[in-house]
Amino acid sequence: MFRKLSLALAATLIVASAARADPIEGNWKTQAGETAAIAAGSSFSITLKSGKYAGKTIGSLKATGDNKYAGNITDPANDKTYSGKATLSGSSLKMSGCVLGGLICKSQTWHKL
Repeated sequence: MFRKLSLALAATLIVASAARADPIEGNWKTQAGETAAIAAGSSFSITLKSGKYAGKTIGSLKATGDNKYAGNITDPANDKTYSGKATLSGSSLKMSGCVLGGLICKSQTWHKL
C-alpha cells in the first residue's frame, strides 16, 4: 500500500512540475530556420542553438502579463541590442525589436519545436 501511494505521489509531483513550466520555455524555430532555446532563470534567456551564431545569447525577457514578455533582444550579426517584446499565441511566438522608443520596429514569428 505504501509503495503504491509513493508511486502515485511521485507521478503527481512530476506532472505538477511539468505543468508549472512556462509555455515560452523550450526550443523554437526562428524565421531564418535556426533553432533558439528559451530557458527560465531570473528572466527568460534566449540562446541560439544552431546556425552561424550557435551558442550566442541573443535576449532576455521577463513575463509582463498573460503570454506577453518584454526585455532586450540582440541582433547576433552586429551585436546591437534593442528593446524587445514577445507575444505567445499557441505554438507561435511573435518577436519584435524596436529603436527610437518604438518608432522603428522589426518583427518575426518563431514556431515551437
